[in-house]
Amino acid sequence: MEPKFTIFLVILLTSTILQSSSANPNRSELNRFIVASCQTTRYPLLCVHTLSAYATMIRHKSDQDLAQTALTISLSRARSVAIFVAKLTKETPSFKRREYLAIKDCIEVLGNSVDRLGQSVKELGRAGHAVASEDFMWKMSNVQTWVSAALTDETTCLDGFSGRAMEGKVKKLIRLKVVHVAQVTSNALALVNQFAEKRSVKLP
Repeated sequence: MEPKFTIFLVILLTSTILQSSSANPNRSELNRFIVASCQTTRYPLLCVHTLSAYATMIRHKSDQDLAQTALTISLSRARSVAIFVAKLTKETPSFKRREYLAIKDCIEVLGNSVDRLGQSVKELGRAGHAVASEDFMWKMSNVQTWVSAALTDETTCLDGFSGRAMEGKVKKLIRLKVVHVAQVTSNALALVNQFAEKRSVKLP
């Protein structure tokens, strides 16, 4: 998608969200905060759309809440996709050998992604209670490492379906869902990095 068109869509979505929340000043301010924060992500339109649906979980100007919510959404969607891919092997028994092996590998790496995102959600919560800079940065380093690894896992799943020999309905189904999860995870990582940067300068 062209950058200018993406910016236009973000502005359009922002306008729609703010108009719908104009009757509630607090909600309007929160949506502005979400929109501004999402500009640091790789997929700002998806970021705004995703987080606005969970705005009640985010306190105004809380970068931690924003990152925590983004990670929780990423975990939930990664888990859903892992279940979806696992069901494919049961509901469609006539896979070609290469398709079956690719799906088997995909199930494994998506399982790893779910585990790492689950660890990250818990560690981010602990990082939010850290009072010393060293302790905070150690925990945030763990979160950043695990989320990055989860994103790599999701990309690895897609790599298994590369090449013309893998073209078809199965590839399209899996790719559509995994690409979405990878984009949500990428956005979550950007918001985690943003929280780490802002919070670290405030701690002793």
